[in-house]
Amino acid sequence: MVVSDGVRATLAVAAMAVCLGAGSRTAAADTLTGALIQAYQNNPQINSQRALVRATDENVPIALSGYRPRMSITGSAGQQSVSSTTRQSSLPGAPAQYLTQSGYNFPHAVGVTATQTLFNGFQTSNRTRQAESQVLAARAALRNIEQNVLLGAATAYMNVLRDGALVELQRHNVDVLSEQVRQARDRLRVGEVTRTDLAQAESRLAGGRSQALAAESNYKTSVAIYRQVIGTQPGLLSPGAPVDRFTPRNLNDAVALGTAQHPSVITAQYNLDAAALQVKIAEGALYPTVSLQASFQKNWESALTVLESYNASVISQLSIPLYQGGSEYATIRQAKETLGQRRLDLDVARDQVRQGVVQAWGQVEAAKANIQATEAQVGAAEIALNGVREEARVGQRTTLDVLNAQQELVNARGSLVTAQRDRVVASYTLLSSTGRLAPEVLGLGVQRYDAQTHYHQVRDSWVGVRTPDGQ
Repeated sequence: MVVSDGVRATLAVAAMAVCLGAGSRTAAADTLTGALIQAYQNNPQINSQRALVRATDENVPIALSGYRPRMSITGSAGQQSVSSTTRQSSLPGAPAQYLTQSGYNFPHAVGVTATQTLFNGFQTSNRTRQAESQVLAARAALRNIEQNVLLGAATAYMNVLRDGALVELQRHNVDVLSEQVRQARDRLRVGEVTRTDLAQAESRLAGGRSQALAAESNYKTSVAIYRQVIGTQPGLLSPGAPVDRFTPRNLNDAVALGTAQHPSVITAQYNLDAAALQVKIAEGALYPTVSLQASFQKNWESALTVLESYNASVISQLSIPLYQGGSEYATIRQAKETLGQRRLDLDVARDQVRQGVVQAWGQVEAAKANIQATEAQVGAAEIALNGVREEARVGQRTTLDVLNAQQELVNARGSLVTAQRDRVVASYTLLSSTGRLAPEVLGLGVQRYDAQTHYHQVRDSWVGVRTPDGQ
């Protein structure tokens, strides 16, 4: 069996697709592209991260609220009992005269207060810029989650193909061993072999059945993971192919691309920007604060002799912080230490991406060579098995020799199936390590989730409690 470097599925995979396809869809086979589309649209991990991005978008209007006035309306109403006695002025030597007033009144009032911050040490502008950096970091984190999910979907897809093919391979091996046991019994009756030969064949058959059961268990596990990642049961799966055409042609270009564009690196960069702005926000607490307050209040029956009154004012206020127990200085030092940590996090992210690219590149190269080696191994094992069988018929080989040759062929075919799976998965892993495992790169033909749509819907929103989707 010859397989080109394009890594087409083996005949065992095709047999698996016919015999083991779960579900009722038999008219057409599922494709790897279709599985990736389903994962991109339905995977709850992606949808959860999208919700997190939308929640992070709200940090921007929260920060922008520092530019806007704050207004409140106050009202009061009630009943009061009043009694007062006052001494009236009198002529010298005349007895004092007193005037007593008492009664009930119903005081009520309403007021409006508006406060506008004019200057707060640039804290509002820095908070706005920090919120925008947090939004961009959340979007990059979403891209990273999308990459991980797409890689997991490709891996789950190829695992189902591999394990299904291994099930068919082991089932076929059980059939061959069963026939070998039957032939050993027939030859034992005519005295061509001994009881030992029959026992060897029966032992190998029992081992083959055990391996078949283990392969079926692995297949069921892969199907469950496929359902978890992609969201549907696997149907009749078509062969998968590598995505080498989307990756750089040499390792140095791949490393440079990954360290510059990988979502984890971009996330670390925006987190660094947000930490730098947090230092400025903390330092802004040492600056003076200037605010303007306008108020109006209308009162009725505030006293027994006052029917109504009002007061209005416009007041500017300057507050200069002198000392608040040292908390503001500790906050600044804390923000600077966090900034240093974020710089180190960026270096760590780049190192991790570099290591991931080099590792994935090595896996791709090894997978290519492994396919060639296992193809040669399968061809040689087939020739060897046929030769041992012919020699056994003329008494030059024992039953054990035939069983060993059969097992070597099964092992070689299983290694080839695994190598083909590893070849495809390694190519997707390399694409992910460079930060390019995305729907638009793969050409999935699915509508890309646009995080900017929600951002612009809420950025300049002044009022309202409903989200853009109506919740």
